[in-house]
Amino acid sequence: MAIATAENASSKSRAKTKWRRFKVDLWLTDMNLTELGIMKHTQHEAASDQFSHDMEIIGQVRDGGERTGVLAYRKEAWKEEGGLKRRLVIKQFTDSMNWKASMELMMGRSMQLSMGARGLPVCAYTINLARHDQLVQLERSALKWPFLPEYFSFFLETRDGPKFYSLRRKVFAIGADYVLYDWQGRKIGVLDHRVINLGGSWKVKIRDSETYGPLETVIQLFCTMLRYNHDVRKHVKRQVGDIRNGKTARALDHHEANLYHNPRKYR
Repeated sequence: MAIATAENASSKSRAKTKWRRFKVDLWLTDMNLTELGIMKHTQHEAASDQFSHDMEIIGQVRDGGERTGVLAYRKEAWKEEGGLKRRLVIKQFTDSMNWKASMELMMGRSMQLSMGARGLPVCAYTINLARHDQLVQLERSALKWPFLPEYFSFFLETRDGPKFYSLRRKVFAIGADYVLYDWQGRKIGVLDHRVINLGGSWKVKIRDSETYGPLETVIQLFCTMLRYNHDVRKHVKRQVGDIRNGKTARALDHHEANLYHNPRKYR
């Protein structure tokens, strides 16, 4: 009787869990409805100074069937640059093309962490959220053994103090599925990769009691980054070897270099 009561209580607890759901859809090619039309790119540049000339729209965020965000990346920075100046820069805009957030691969920080990890590619990103004072640092864990799941971590400053999170890739999954954990090790979200979409698609759910705007934006950018995750790791690993062998110039992109500037330095 006691066992049955406990099972009923557990079942009711699971039934009461409410989830916040949204979807990150990435397209296989750059040809999409948002970009169609000769003047569209110029209009996007005019709408936001964050939409540079080399931005390519690659996807969208959908919430309840409606598009609430547009995802893009800097094509020249990733496809045409070389060495440490080759960087992945992802940006999110609102449906009306106002800038919402950016996620940038930090090659200097990635080199530092990867060399400290004896060549294991430890990719580091900086996330800039609109109307959020903190620059969020999201990094791959250096504690990575062969065949064990990949981890990322970050924290967000809130009115209630910093909140710490980790993302762990599922071991037994066909696609790039990740689980979101809080600082107490509680599972509070799932990133479900839809393999059938060749461009990349993630159905995300986060506990309704734990979610808030900045966290959702970070997760949306993270899903977009996963499209390039394998290639980024290869790039970072190659650069570690090239730097050690003196085959590449130790010169960072000036946009990245600006993010390392000391804010307390007198100018």
